[in-house]
Amino acid sequence: MLNSNTTQNPLKQEERITLNLLGVIEENSAITQRSLAAELGVALGLTNTYMKRCAKKGLIKVKQIPSNRYTYYLTPHGFAEKSRLTSEYLKQSFNFFRLARSQSDDLLHHCIKSGWTRVALTGKSDLTEIIILSATEIDIKITGIIDAKAATTTSTYMNLPVVNKLSKLKTLHALIVTDMEKPQETFNEAVKFFPQDKILTVPILGVNREQTDQSAVATLNAEYPE
Repeated sequence: MLNSNTTQNPLKQEERITLNLLGVIEENSAITQRSLAAELGVALGLTNTYMKRCAKKGLIKVKQIPSNRYTYYLTPHGFAEKSRLTSEYLKQSFNFFRLARSQSDDLLHHCIKSGWTRVALTGKSDLTEIIILSATEIDIKITGIIDAKAATTTSTYMNLPVVNKLSKLKTLHALIVTDMEKPQETFNEAVKFFPQDKILTVPILGVNREQTDQSAVATLNAEYPE
């Protein structure tokens, strides 16, 4: 099943849910809607809506079995649609990686030109991995990953420390937003404790750098000298 994160997944939300739904039903025709909802990571009511929509489009068939239960089957049209959506997902995934890698390289070279060699990332995602990969090829030190939902004790991700507070990392020159689920919110939060001009974003995230509370923008704290 595809990643349930709608931002990381290059398909639109409706297409993603439909593709995952068809995939789960293909693997288990006797699954209950409640279990299906858990598999898809969406509410039961939304699952029911998508089931009805898929049935109306002729993608699945519903058959009642004893004990008032139902089984679900993919129709030939359903198999064809699943194949089409899978192909579209793979194509867009490749395009996303290529674009994200190019933009990450540009961002890191900007850091080099600015003399910012110690950088932290904010958020764990596919973009996080791409930037870490890019950083291994140039003279940039990724000091760690900031994740507000991280445990109070330091964990690791791709051999880098994951912390829930910036203060737990050593000297930093810049932050890069890598949260793909809520990039704008992450950027807005970051400007409260780090200089806005040193919080970097790749264009693919679509972050509006002017959409911040200017009264909350911080100056560089002595704890993080250049």
